[in-house]
Amino acid sequence: MTGNILVCDDDKEIARAIEIYLSHEGYTIYKAYDGIQALEAVREHDIHLIIMDIMMPKMDGIQATMKIRERKNIPIIMLSAKSEDYDKINGLNIGADDYITKPFNPMELVARVNSQIRRYRDLGSMNKKNSASLLRTGGLVIDDQAKQVFVDGKAVELTPKEYGILRLLTAHAGQVFSMEQIYEAVWKEHACSVENTVAVHIRHIREKIEINPRSPRYLKVVWGLGYKVEKIE
Repeated sequence: MTGNILVCDDDKEIARAIEIYLSHEGYTIYKAYDGIQALEAVREHDIHLIIMDIMMPKMDGIQATMKIRERKNIPIIMLSAKSEDYDKINGLNIGADDYITKPFNPMELVARVNSQIRRYRDLGSMNKKNSASLLRTGGLVIDDQAKQVFVDGKAVELTPKEYGILRLLTAHAGQVFSMEQIYEAVWKEHACSVENTVAVHIRHIREKIEINPRSPRYLKVVWGLGYKVEKIE
């Protein structure tokens, strides 16, 4: 396979070893040794996947991943010398796509990289073929033709009503809809005392599409008025 991969690890021997493994697979490798260098590399190069160590000087992998996720949807595989579940959960919650604990099996690393690259390219192909039916804001993409939702390249399963709400708000990103407007547009019924029904569905959508549902990036409340999906370039 081909593609540009950024390896970010403050241990230069590990970074070099990963470079050797992945170069044999046909990938072009860029290296960084802290989170700040990783951000610079992402700005300067067309990167298709990042392998990011967690514990690094200047800026750690968690902080770097959060900043990258503000603008980029490329796959990120986290590396850590620790095996605690906390690191894994924290990494995945802030937008990582996969997680590998050191020491790792080189064949497993290559397999996971290949898998993430295929998923990223498949989504890109889908985007090009169905661009007319796509709704997007930031890393949130709705393929209305296939009735599929993706967040940072990962598929999200929604119920029909949840999909209808998210589609309505994303199609009019930045516009505020009252609970009554949402209910009548999605349920196709006259709205009467629907606040709890809509609020429950909104909460479920947030749990599925937001990294932190209590501090949502996409689906936001406008107090006293209703809800909107944030318009993000």
